[in-house]
Amino acid sequence: MLQTALHFSHTLLTEILQPGDHAIDATMGNGYDTLFMAELVGKTGHVYSFDIQPAALQSTKEKLAEQALTDRVSLYLQGHETLGNVVAPEQPIKAGIFNLGYLPKSDKAIITLPETTKIAMEEILKRLAPRGRMIIVVYYGHEGGKSELDMVQQFCQRLPQDQYNVLNYQFINQKNNPPILYCVEKKKC
Repeated sequence: MLQTALHFSHTLLTEILQPGDHAIDATMGNGYDTLFMAELVGKTGHVYSFDIQPAALQSTKEKLAEQALTDRVSLYLQGHETLGNVVAPEQPIKAGIFNLGYLPKSDKAIITLPETTKIAMEEILKRLAPRGRMIIVVYYGHEGGKSELDMVQQFCQRLPQDQYNVLNYQFINQKNNPPILYCVEKKKC
């Protein structure tokens, strides 16, 4: 059976994240990706996780505490566009993930924005290790979602093929704007 964008994103992370790696969850949300990556990077790895909503931070903090993984993660109550000020430029990142749109079961007026998302994507690519992956899952069925989808599509299409492989994964026969997944993999340099 074909995987949903969410499940496929976790498959893509599982293929590359190892104990000791560093990763970024650019859109913490309810904490599922942060928790998943914290398990994969092990005791010697680290996850940097960002969101602007206190509810996201609280939900994530609780999930991490339940699994005793708090020490593997740094949570930031700030926009993902600030990750360049938090994660050292020389720190190699093996994976970065975005779930663009709005926080489920919250204020749908608070959404990710193309301009801040682009900054965050650029900052992750600067730090992406060879064979590292940046995964962007775009939920676009809301006001403003189409412009962010267009930005992500154009950003990914413009990446030089001698440096990156870019995958686009989506279901094309489903109703209600199913999410589209992009995976940018840095080639071995």
